Amino acid sequence: MQEDIERRTVAVSINAAKLTGRTLAKALAAVLRKIQKEHRKVQTPQGRQSVKKLMNHRVSTNSLDLSGDTKLFDRVARKYNVDYAFHKTGPNKYLLFFKAGQADAITVAFSEYTKLVMGRGKSKQPSILARLRKFADVARSRPRVHERKREATRNER
Repeated sequence: MQEDIERRTVAVSINAAKLTGRTLAKALAAVLRKIQKEHRKVQTPQGRQSVKKLMNHRVSTNSLDLSGDTKLFDRVARKYNVDYAFHKTGPNKYLLFFKAGQADAITVAFSEYTKLVMGRGKSKQPSILARLRKFADVARSRPRVHERKREATRNER
């Protein structure tokens, strides 16, 4: 009987060791997958990046001249998931580098960017100062109506 209990105890401990080993293996596999994913993400950056990182992609690149707000272009380019980089050539002047394979997406993003830049000066509503001038002209053109007021006086005696 004692031998049977010892044998069963050894069998239970072996099964527990196998169970924890499997659990540990699953946990390590999950951690390894996460590390590999992070490593891949570091290898090929996406979106805006430095010119050096873009050239390290080992693909042909094209460039465009860009003058104006780079943040506005960033907002538009994020929609189209393009890889690009800016190189400053002068005050408010940039050279936009992008992958040649993404030329169609850059063309669409650049056209949307130019629409936004061109439409920025034109506001749908007139400015507050223009509205005030308009109301002042309307007020001046109205004929003045004088109202006569009669004050009631009390005769105090």
